Amino acid sequence: MNQREKEEYLREYAVLKAQGKPFFPYIIVKDGVMMIIVVASIMALSIMLGGELTAKADATTTTYAPRPEWYYFWAFELLKIIKPPALVSLAAVGIPTIAMLLLFLLPFYDRNPERHPLRRPVATTAGIFVIFAMFMLSYLGAEAGAPSQVDMDPPPAVLAADEATQTKWDAGRRLVAQSGCGGCHKIGHNGNDGPGPRLTDIGDRLKEGALRETLINPTQPMPSFAGLGPDAIDKMAFFMSTLKSGDSHSGEGAVPEGGH
Repeated sequence: MNQREKEEYLREYAVLKAQGKPFFPYIIVKDGVMMIIVVASIMALSIMLGGELTAKADATTTTYAPRPEWYYFWAFELLKIIKPPALVSLAAVGIPTIAMLLLFLLPFYDRNPERHPLRRPVATTAGIFVIFAMFMLSYLGAEAGAPSQVDMDPPPAVLAADEATQTKWDAGRRLVAQSGCGGCHKIGHNGNDGPGPRLTDIGDRLKEGALRETLINPTQPMPSFAGLGPDAIDKMAFFMSTLKSGDSHSGEGAVPEGGH
């Protein structure tokens, strides 16, 4: 902005300021009334709808998967994307700090006097990029299921079987969730994308017997689950053998071997 543009701006500002209303008390009263309305609305919604109350914290549980509040989902997903332990600090502190500094310093490195967004390519592009990135990361974080649980309903074949088969399927589902399989595998919308393969349709590729053998004698770096005992291994293998493509959640068709 040269001297002529600066003088023109100051003249226009003086004219607009003379035509406007004083900050006190007009703006103070206006903002105060709006704050009262917002607080009253929140209180009314809390009284009518109530607050979400979950189970009491259990310090002895080994299956609890901490999840942040919705406004931190973007940071939660960023930590999932940047997986190497050495880069955790970069994901948790470095990237958000750099992004905030770039936004704070925007008026200093973009000195364009224009106010129209289309005439401010640097500021407009930076704003759109940050908003889009945070929206997508928040969406992915909200959609991601906890790695310590498997949110699936029994496939039609299991539902059509007897009660013992359904009980075995549910026990296998819980064992897979509690054994940490979601830390390396994706199961439906739960778990992580790697380093292991997706298990959502593992039943299409491996039979129950092969799954049982894999759990006992896996390929490194996958750990062995033989210490859980034959009964637990049998239930886990049965559950995973029902995970097939073509069904609304994971599997359909005949109940695999050992299902009854």
